[in-house]
Amino acid sequence: MESNPQDTSVTFADFQELIRQMYFEKDVARGIPGTFMWLMEEVGELSAALREDDPKNRAEEFADVLAWLTTIANLAGVDLTHAVQAKYGAGCPGCNQLVCHCPDAEKP
Repeated sequence: MESNPQDTSVTFADFQELIRQMYFEKDVARGIPGTFMWLMEEVGELSAALREDDPKNRAEEFADVLAWLTTIANLAGVDLTHAVQAKYGAGCPGCNQLVCHCPDAEKP
């Protein structure tokens, strides 16, 4: 991942590779079940952060959840860029529209 001080954007591919470089050996040793437990802990922390009035903490918890999810994707051999594009690249997977028109009672 090249560093450009003018451009702070990060693609899924960049982020997934960064997480792989930082944590893959530890993640393999922990395995998917142990890593999933850490993800669930972070989801709980995000839940608490959403109830609080602390935007910085909310942002940090969103980042943590994304990092642990990415870690599991690495362990499972899932390319997040491909997975997101395949499922959502053409719009809602339920109704195939860019703006979802699925009934509210349904999960798209």
